[in-house]
Amino acid sequence: MFAWILVLMAAGTMLLLAVVAGHALGWANRVFHVVTDPKYDAVLAALPGINCGACGCAGCADYAAAVVAGKMPVAKCLPGGVSCAKELAKIMGIELGQTWPYRPVVHCGARTSDRLKRHDYLASEPTCGAANLISGIQGCTYGCLGLDDCVQVCNYDAIHIVDGLATVDYDACVGCAACERACPRHIISMVPFKSERMLAVTCSNLDFGKDVRAVCKVGCIGCMACSRISELFHMKDHLSRIDYDKYDPDKMEAADLLIQKCPMKRILFVGKPSAKDLQAVAAEEAPAIVKPDFKTTVDKTEWHG
Repeated sequence: MFAWILVLMAAGTMLLLAVVAGHALGWANRVFHVVTDPKYDAVLAALPGINCGACGCAGCADYAAAVVAGKMPVAKCLPGGVSCAKELAKIMGIELGQTWPYRPVVHCGARTSDRLKRHDYLASEPTCGAANLISGIQGCTYGCLGLDDCVQVCNYDAIHIVDGLATVDYDACVGCAACERACPRHIISMVPFKSERMLAVTCSNLDFGKDVRAVCKVGCIGCMACSRISELFHMKDHLSRIDYDKYDPDKMEAADLLIQKCPMKRILFVGKPSAKDLQAVAAEEAPAIVKPDFKTTVDKTEWHG
């Protein structure tokens, strides 16, 4: 009998504690409840939710809070692109100006055979970050190291090392900018894609032409032919650059001439080819498919053109 009394007392005590704790939690919820702007939930729901950090925030939740607080623009979500920016602008009740999706451009066009004074990197840590700290890996100190740091950070299988060179798959790329942040030589930059295909200068070498020729077969030699043809191009530190603020895809009549006149063939279109482009080369024999080799061993600087 005494044992049953103890059991009932214990059960009653636990019930009392549960009731008290419930009331305490309810009181705390009312007292410490933080009222959030309903726009926050709407903005967060409109974001892709991949927490890539391309906007400069720790994740989508932080970016949503910054947008609602007016601390960041609505067009900073690169993976979300234009459609996401339009939705955020609608939620915030603001007018969205002209915007474009940003995609990475690799400002180097040298394959393994194009690099002179090159030595295999056989260290225990085969990464671009480590190799970049060692001199003598390759003659060009500006070029792609080809050790796949950019590949490792891409969650979308959108960049691969092909014949020693980082190569973007624009069909898979969402513009998260992870590859740009991972490149220790900063030869990958995010470019506003005002059309499916954009002109780009695929070189980052800042040396004089003769010095470029000594280390690379295809590097920009600063001949200024492009800047004489189009005002989009200008030379800085012996390297051709494109002013993408002036870039108008509907006024690219000189594009073919630019590509033709570049003696090193460093000006070319990157991105997805249009139906017209595919039709133009339909009669040509397709080259053999080169599969990515993830084991290839072969300054944040200004935004290159």
